[in-house]
Amino acid sequence: MNQNIRQALVVARRDFLAIVMTPTFLLFLLAPLLMVAFGGLGGMGAAAVADGSSAKDRIIIIAPADAVAAYRAADKMMRDGMIEEIQPPALHFVMPGADVPAQAKRLMLDKDYDTRAILYGDPARPVIIKASDKTVSGPYLANLATQTLRSAALGDRADMAANPTFIVAKQEQDSRMGRNLLAFVAVITLFMLTLILASQSVGMMAEEKANKVIEILAAAAPLESVFFGKLLGMLGVAFLFIAFWAGIGAMALPQLIGAADPNIASALAVVAPAIGWPLFGLSCFVYFILAFLILGALFLGIGSQAATIREIQMLSLPITLVQMAMFGLATAAAAAPATLVARIAEIIPFSSPLAMAAHGVHDAALWPHLAAILWQSAWVALVIWLSVRMFRAGVLKSGGGWWSKLTGRRKFRAEDLEEAVV
Repeated sequence: MNQNIRQALVVARRDFLAIVMTPTFLLFLLAPLLMVAFGGLGGMGAAAVADGSSAKDRIIIIAPADAVAAYRAADKMMRDGMIEEIQPPALHFVMPGADVPAQAKRLMLDKDYDTRAILYGDPARPVIIKASDKTVSGPYLANLATQTLRSAALGDRADMAANPTFIVAKQEQDSRMGRNLLAFVAVITLFMLTLILASQSVGMMAEEKANKVIEILAAAAPLESVFFGKLLGMLGVAFLFIAFWAGIGAMALPQLIGAADPNIASALAVVAPAIGWPLFGLSCFVYFILAFLILGALFLGIGSQAATIREIQMLSLPITLVQMAMFGLATAAAAAPATLVARIAEIIPFSSPLAMAAHGVHDAALWPHLAAILWQSAWVALVIWLSVRMFRAGVLKSGGGWWSKLTGRRKFRAEDLEEAVV
């Protein structure tokens, strides 16, 4: 009994040290913390998209200075009786110019803001321009004009009501909410496609290592050719995947938009990328290819260093976590174009394809895309160059290349059990 116990303890010690005394175990320990942190970054980016839209929403009253106080007091009284979730956007006041109707039109078309409605003229007979028939901001301004009249009226005139003239703004104007939604959709679509498709190389490497297929390929062709063949094969699978789901999306998208929230559906219906739909689609396709090549090459190069399926899966974890961080950065850039955060996201090579896809939604300039494609192409070449050498080292050296050396694992010896018996 004592001999069996001592042998069991030796095996237990070996397994414990083999797991704990490795960088893999450190990654395992930190994985929940890193996933929460990077998931929080992604959530913050998504929240920034929504906040970036609502922060730019506004309603405007064009009125002289002596009427502002009455409007402001009526607005405060009305908002105090409403819950925050159904309150209209923030109220802004603008001094009237020489041509008030033209001034109101310019304010409605200001792309830096998403103006829901504008009121101008006599409070008893105001003109209200609203972004669409579905917005609640137009009726709110009409009630605000009525409340302003009543607060300023005397005695028997306290029941008077405003008689507004409503004008629906042309739907050609861009919606900030729609642009932010489109930018976010572009970022999350590229991220999910790249991560899902490129990560398939990890499973492929695991299967081929277990079945010794990689050794047969290495004997039949130069390893550089094997590497590029795998990368191109994965890219072909990605194209087939995209074509399949794009066809389904083209049939289902109109029904999905029609069933969505009316405000979101109307915002997406009028929005268009700043660079135009043809160039936007082409640029997103190019950015996907570049992002896929970088991530796919990394998965192949680093995955070739592992000796077991478990090591291959654990090695892919840091890459996935880094991509989550890049996704959070890119979504923050989508919500805040032309800011320092956006510039950083557009420069970092792993987030640049995502951020530049969002950039095309907000900015009509083409030269940033040409510069970004050249910049990303240079990084693709560098990552492939490094990954090919990692791939060669991992395939030619049994045991998984530098990763197994780094982990410092040694084989379990029968002498350990014999020593435990003696």
